Amino acid sequence: MMMNKILQNIAPVVLFSLLLVACDKKLDIQPTQSIDETNALATAQDVKVTLTGAYDGMSSTNVYGGGFQYTSELLGDDREIVFGGTFSTLDELWRKTVTTGNTQVAATWLSSYAAINRVNNVLSALNVLSDGDKGQVEGEARFIRGAIYFGLVNLFAKTWGDGDNGVNLGVPLVTTPTRVITDADNRSRASVQAVYAQILEDLTKAETLLPATGANDDASRATRIAASALLARVYMTQGNYALALAAANRVITSGIRKLETNFADVFATGGASNEIIFRIAVSDQDGSNAMNTFYAPATFQGRGDMRVQTKHLDLYNAADVRGKFFVKAGTNTYTRKFLDRFADVLVIRLAEMYFTRAECNVRLNSSTGATPLDDVNATRTRAGLPALSAVTLAAVLMERKLELAFEGNQLYDVKRNKLSVGGKAYNDNALVLPIPQREIDTNKNLVQNAGY
Repeated sequence: MMMNKILQNIAPVVLFSLLLVACDKKLDIQPTQSIDETNALATAQDVKVTLTGAYDGMSSTNVYGGGFQYTSELLGDDREIVFGGTFSTLDELWRKTVTTGNTQVAATWLSSYAAINRVNNVLSALNVLSDGDKGQVEGEARFIRGAIYFGLVNLFAKTWGDGDNGVNLGVPLVTTPTRVITDADNRSRASVQAVYAQILEDLTKAETLLPATGANDDASRATRIAASALLARVYMTQGNYALALAAANRVITSGIRKLETNFADVFATGGASNEIIFRIAVSDQDGSNAMNTFYAPATFQGRGDMRVQTKHLDLYNAADVRGKFFVKAGTNTYTRKFLDRFADVLVIRLAEMYFTRAECNVRLNSSTGATPLDDVNATRTRAGLPALSAVTLAAVLMERKLELAFEGNQLYDVKRNKLSVGGKAYNDNALVLPIPQREIDTNKNLVQNAGY
């Protein structure tokens, strides 16, 4: 996994590269292109800069800048969209015919581990921080690492509960910095169970360390409610509905985020809606929104590759405002969720927590926080639909699907609910990405996924 090319990309000597040219011999400065690893994280400022680098890695278009989300939507799609672009790498995802040489899959793997290595460097140097900063920095770093490992294990491994979690192969777990390249860096794949244990450790610790809100209420920085919301997702994947319910309820009852009154307002404020719990920051100076790139038509600076089909549109009631939240370009239909090129990339929003709480309460025959009926009606009435008088699990799942369409939940929901797509069962080998061939070729400790 940690092949030489990866390590060359992510080692701290690269993160802190400098070019010092001595013009005056009296300064007696030796020209150098890097800072020794013992000095690279010597100060609090060094660590904070590296944490910013970890956020930057997380925001890669191959990770949470869109890659995790659109990969989930393409791989889990059941002909509700058509991929009409020219990128064969994404076409393979949509057709469920991914090859081991798929460069987009490799980019997601590489970018994810690069970001994880930055996190590991931060966590290795907490001792140089003041007591006032240490908890905050550790919490943010652990949130980033937990979030990325959750994305990786959902794409590159069998889903939780599909066989023996302690035997099924997950992804390599790397929790210490990679600085000097040795044979020890050729890691084997940890079990699915071990990867989830690390994710839960990171997110649970982050939840205890982070403040309820970020500075200036910045949802692009990790917060306590962001950790709680992601924990809810992880527990839902594991079918641990009691803990998922508790985590979602913590988010909702905190009162920090509110549902927008109008559905369109969630996506009309540059991605800074108060409903959004965590987002990836994008500006005209930095960052890129890959969801806009692939989901928006050319008139909105996108490629227009993800074309919504009648099969999806027919799911909406005629009065549902969500069913009208589309735009036509030529003969094709596109979602309006990602039309702003410079909007922040949505990762998780409050509406999802309402559906998580509703679903868990239905499954557990409980009403913690609110009744499932009240939680479902909160988004139904916002969508212009009449309130339901009763609710079933199927109704909760359908409302969730319509509300969160195209936002990156598709494969996750297919697998945890044991559904099928395109005639393929939830545990079909084709719905698991291959370990990139360049990794297999370099690291002989890696085992390829079945079917590849």
